[in-house]
Amino acid sequence: MKVKIGNVGGEVTKKDERYVVKDNTRLNNLVLSSTDLNPLMSTSGHSHKGQEEIYYIVSGSGRIELDDKTISIKENDVILIEDGVFHRVHAGPVGCYFVCVFDGSRKH
Repeated sequence: MKVKIGNVGGEVTKKDERYVVKDNTRLNNLVLSSTDLNPLMSTSGHSHKGQEEIYYIVSGSGRIELDDKTISIKENDVILIEDGVFHRVHAGPVGCYFVCVFDGSRKH
């Protein structure tokens, strides 16, 4: 199956004034998710035991919290999120669109 980076397919799992999150659950062991985070908005932030994630920043910029560190993010950055690490994305003035891959089902 082929998808486009700007539209990973799947169903909307979260939608509010901050963002739209879509999950493509066609695979058995991995979920491909996208988040379109509006300018100057932030995700809720969370951590999950037993689950790693990879974030690929497709467009926009901002910052990501990883436990007690905050790092700048921009287009084409890839963020490796280790098991149990708290993470939260803060979009810059143009917003931030990122794609996430995680193992198993959504735990947040």
